[in-house]
Amino acid sequence: MEKNVRAEGQTSIYLLLLLVPLFWGGAFGASKHVLSEIPPFVTATLRFGLAGLILVGWLTLKKGWDLKLLKERWKGLLLLSLTGIFGYNAFFFMGLQFTSATNGSLVVAMNPVSTTLAAVIFLGEAWSRRLGLGMALSLCGLLVVITGGSWETIRTMSFNTGDIMLLGSVASWSIYSATGKVLLKGMSSLFVTTVTTVAGAIALFVASLFEGGWAKVPDLSMQAMVELVYMAVFASVIAFVVWNLGIQRIGASRTSAYVNLVPICATTIAVLLYGEQVTWAHAVGVMLTVSGVLITTRSPSQQKVASVRENV
Repeated sequence: MEKNVRAEGQTSIYLLLLLVPLFWGGAFGASKHVLSEIPPFVTATLRFGLAGLILVGWLTLKKGWDLKLLKERWKGLLLLSLTGIFGYNAFFFMGLQFTSATNGSLVVAMNPVSTTLAAVIFLGEAWSRRLGLGMALSLCGLLVVITGGSWETIRTMSFNTGDIMLLGSVASWSIYSATGKVLLKGMSSLFVTTVTTVAGAIALFVASLFEGGWAKVPDLSMQAMVELVYMAVFASVIAFVVWNLGIQRIGASRTSAYVNLVPICATTIAVLLYGEQVTWAHAVGVMLTVSGVLITTRSPSQQKVASVRENV
């Protein structure tokens, strides 16, 4: 009976995690448009400031505050905040100023592979040839995307500034996801998401003060306001709570596999709603990156290690 309940719980989290790539995919096009009206740190502050207020209200209603736990685990929570909220979004929004939403989603598709690499380095997960092959394919896919398939670009190493900045997002998210499994232990997903979002929003606000873009906020279009609400509620509150829950239930590596679907969702939404064009380089990049990620995240030795750890 207990095994059946556990199996049903595992199935439900796998299904629930499908919402994450859908909501994050939509955030790329929405972010790109909002950035045409206000600068990156102001955009990120508004997104996570609103998300933080919603989360604080939600956690308060559920009586989920634990000040003792906050005092004991503040260092780990601060690390998660600085990497998953501040660092990731600082690079994310700055990068999208210089590259397309489609390119952005494909670069960020490296997250599962880089998260697995971080888990191998920092958490002692097993390394295998299959893992190496998956990473090599994903890196090739990423190279095709950020160079536009141009050998001249590769020769001169003149990559798009935005694509390079987005690699900072990948690094930040990898640390966040790989360490989250350890740091989240014993804490509710909602509690962690609330604390890290609020702390991250404060850090983003401080950075935004040096940008000088707050005067533009009153002139935001209705479309930009709707997109900010979407990013705060769906791409931040719901997606991050579900993501952290996934890391707790099935581990960082398997949860990160859902990022495979982000490029597909982001590209589809960007084409349908924002009129972006998809080139052959994007198509090849998708196939190589997603293939590499699937090989990496389905590595038998990796899954065996994850399974052993989750049953300890």
